[in-house]
Amino acid sequence: MESHVLEAGHAPTPFTAAEIRDATRVGKSITRRVESAGADPFLLISTYVDCDDAGATLERSRRSLDGAPLGEPQVLKATWLDLQRHASFAAADTTIEPERIETAIGPLDCLRYTVRDGGTDEIFWFATSLPGMPIQQMTRTDGQIVESVLVVDYTT
Repeated sequence: MESHVLEAGHAPTPFTAAEIRDATRVGKSITRRVESAGADPFLLISTYVDCDDAGATLERSRRSLDGAPLGEPQVLKATWLDLQRHASFAAADTTIEPERIETAIGPLDCLRYTVRDGGTDEIFWFATSLPGMPIQQMTRTDGQIVESVLVVDYTT
């Protein structure tokens, strides 16, 4: 049986590797708007181009807000466990709370993970109905938002 806890001292992840695998098909595409302090906002598009029992191949591309390509797409290969591991954080630094949020793709029930590291909070909202990457995330340093990532389109 797969576990939500990947290592001793870590908080449970929102999804197991199997749950992420079962929710992911070739063609699944997630478009996120990325805003960072001091930089122009852009769209980050992740598309699953191959999936098997072991993992997935993703193509990740950046586009300007008007859709113009920003550089060449990257191709990344990851196991399902690698994808689960992205949400494995030290339990002592992590709080997990349920929260319903409004998003560009509609209202979603989420688990909000807040991971504290000194004066920086990394906050991730994982939609319970969409196993995989966070639907929204934010980095706050010394009370100031320095980066936000919001899903603006989600195609399964």
